[in-house]
Amino acid sequence: MKRVLLKLSGEALSGDKGFGFDEATCMMVAKQVKKLVDDGVQVGVVIGGGNFWRGRSSENIDRTKADQIGMLATVMNCIYVSEIFRAAGMRTSVLTPFECGNCSKLYSKDRANKYFERGMVVFFAGGTGHPYFSTDTATVLRAVEIEADVILLAKSIDGVYDSDPAKNPDAKRYDKVSIQEVIDKKLQVVDMTASVIAMEQQMPMYVFSLNEEDSIVKAISGKFNGTVVCVKED
Repeated sequence: MKRVLLKLSGEALSGDKGFGFDEATCMMVAKQVKKLVDDGVQVGVVIGGGNFWRGRSSENIDRTKADQIGMLATVMNCIYVSEIFRAAGMRTSVLTPFECGNCSKLYSKDRANKYFERGMVVFFAGGTGHPYFSTDTATVLRAVEIEADVILLAKSIDGVYDSDPAKNPDAKRYDKVSIQEVIDKKLQVVDMTASVIAMEQQMPMYVFSLNEEDSIVKAISGKFNGTVVCVKED
């Protein structure tokens, strides 16, 4: 693979604390991404904001404003993690779809490609820049725009299940599932908007646990333990 987009959940970066950052977890991610970069893989990163903000659970804040707070949470996450990546020996850049002072640069496909060619890890912060769209949607949009080979979804769960394994002990994990089946069965790999874009643009996804040792590297190398979400049914 030449280029991948890694989606990290904010909650996963908080470790066992459930809020904020766990530096050891972030450094673990950084060391894995460094292996990919050293092997010549171009890496883009999208990070959710759930370790700081889940505005949709609030009944007292306007949805647009709540989503804007969530976008800023993703900017904080990307700035922090990009600095951890730098400490691990990588060059990084944070791009946002809106002006954010000197904290980031404005996103464009041309700018992202320029940074990729320089060997930099590119962080896509701030979601789509619009309310009512999740970081799932931003992930698929950016993956399609930068022509990534695959989306790597590093989650707190080790793949896609036919039901919630936290509630159903008999839930079965898929080794491979089509995006059409994900949509039809509402398997919630990513939200519905993101799922439809992935299907229309034929963007595959690998879903795996961030907590498994070297899971990001394994996803690239073929020693994959998780679920492949393919764009076509067998």
